[in-house]
Amino acid sequence: MRTIVYADGGCDPNPGPGGWGVVIEAESGRIELCGGDRATTNNRMELTAAINALRHFPEGAQIEMRCDSQYVIKSVTEWMRGWKAKGWRTATGPVKNVELMQELDALAARRDVRWTWVRGHTGEVGNERADRLAAQGRREALGLPSRPEGGPAPLTGTAALRAAAAPAALATAPAALATAAAVVERAPPRTTSIPLDLGLGLEVSRAAKGAGLTPQAYVERAVRLALDLGPKAFERARDEARGSAAPKATEPDPAS
Repeated sequence: MRTIVYADGGCDPNPGPGGWGVVIEAESGRIELCGGDRATTNNRMELTAAINALRHFPEGAQIEMRCDSQYVIKSVTEWMRGWKAKGWRTATGPVKNVELMQELDALAARRDVRWTWVRGHTGEVGNERADRLAAQGRREALGLPSRPEGGPAPLTGTAALRAAAAPAALATAPAALATAAAVVERAPPRTTSIPLDLGLGLEVSRAAKGAGLTPQAYVERAVRLALDLGPKAFERARDEARGSAAPKATEPDPAS
């Protein structure tokens, strides 16, 4: 029987301080791991999460590794064989993050791993928990308390929206839904929460994940851009972006 494992990593800003988190659904109970680095990238943290997850298991272990990072999944299942055949090189140069790629390859080769991509911030409990552990690892790398003010780790993404929408939460905290709809972690002092439509909040979470940012940082950048451009220039830029939008081809060697 395969052990289900969730691995996630992130960086804010990217590059910058980042963290990784792992949730192992073991027969004896859930095992959680996390860590971080003061100077790293989003992709390095995603790889580090998978590496630390595999290190936990003995050789020959049967694992289903669930990641929301296409970079990790495709590196292992599609690109790595070609890189190795070319001496860990791509058509444009050396493989990025090569030392992490080589360690991941070596660990996976000695274990029976099934790699599964899951969509981030869609309510899958293990993935949401790994995401929060990655945020905790980042805070610890910066020397910040692992849990703000000694309380529970803040919920992000869909987990925050669902928690706020629960009947008990609505009964005890009418403002919780508006706060969670902003899809941000608990904000530090001197900030404010802006209520968003729940559907828009989910879109923000997904877009932020793809950009390697927290939802809060993503929203802040979007707002600053709109303010810098002004209403008329912003509308023109939005119309131009919509008119030129087209599907992007998969890159053979993603950026670090």
